[in-house]
Amino acid sequence: MIVTLLGTGSPIPAPDRAGPATLVTIDDEHVLVDAGRGVLMRLAACGLGAGNLTALLITHLHSDHITDLNDVITTRWVTSFEPNPLTIVGPPGTAEVVDHLLAALAPDIAYRIAHHADLTEPPPVVVREFGDGQIDLDARFTLTCAPTDHKPVEPSLGFRVDHDGASVVLAGDTVPCDGLDRLCAGATALVHTVIRKDVIENIPLQRMQDTLDYHSSPEQAGDTAARAGVGTLVLTHYVPALTADTVDEWRSRAATHFDGVVELGDDLHRIEIQPVDPTGA
Repeated sequence: MIVTLLGTGSPIPAPDRAGPATLVTIDDEHVLVDAGRGVLMRLAACGLGAGNLTALLITHLHSDHITDLNDVITTRWVTSFEPNPLTIVGPPGTAEVVDHLLAALAPDIAYRIAHHADLTEPPPVVVREFGDGQIDLDARFTLTCAPTDHKPVEPSLGFRVDHDGASVVLAGDTVPCDGLDRLCAGATALVHTVIRKDVIENIPLQRMQDTLDYHSSPEQAGDTAARAGVGTLVLTHYVPALTADTVDEWRSRAATHFDGVVELGDDLHRIEIQPVDPTGA
């Protein structure tokens, strides 16, 4: 199992960081988690395209996590030459958002159908909404979701992917909560969005202060990983943006109460998640 941080940015545009997006790869199956700005460019850098995705998972409907959802939908449509419906899994409300996106794209869809004889139908999309429990995708991996706490953004989800003794949890934006703890229990790795609360609390802007109560700090992410016995904690969605001279600060804060491996880095950072021997050998 491979985890690739496609986009490690935030709502604040950065020249070197795409918007929130993470790729989980199991052999030839690819699961995209969120679709922030620039996601298809980052997929292209991995040698992949929208047509290669097994599923797109949406953690919540904040704009920075779905900025390029329309690009994934339309690009998969126009670059597929046989039926290739896109499966989108998200919290309740996802279907409505997709319907509105398709409505906004109606002129483009009509132009392409009029121009290309082999495009006869709008983009095929299958939206599945969940709140908690296992999700059957008819894939080689097991997918589970649980509610997280990003209020007032509600509902929001975390996801867990299990395959052949390895497992990764994709937390999305959340503060510590029971749903995330339940999802993380016994997992191999946790990918968690984080903000530096120690920095943001000193910025005299109410809009920045407002972010403190619905995001986790590196310390809180480390606490969550430690409680669950997770071996590897992967940080992403850095606010403020990660820089070469602050990497050690981020890592040491995450390690305050967590003694496992802490991974962080730039877009396209790649982590191999090794299976865990259940015997402990």
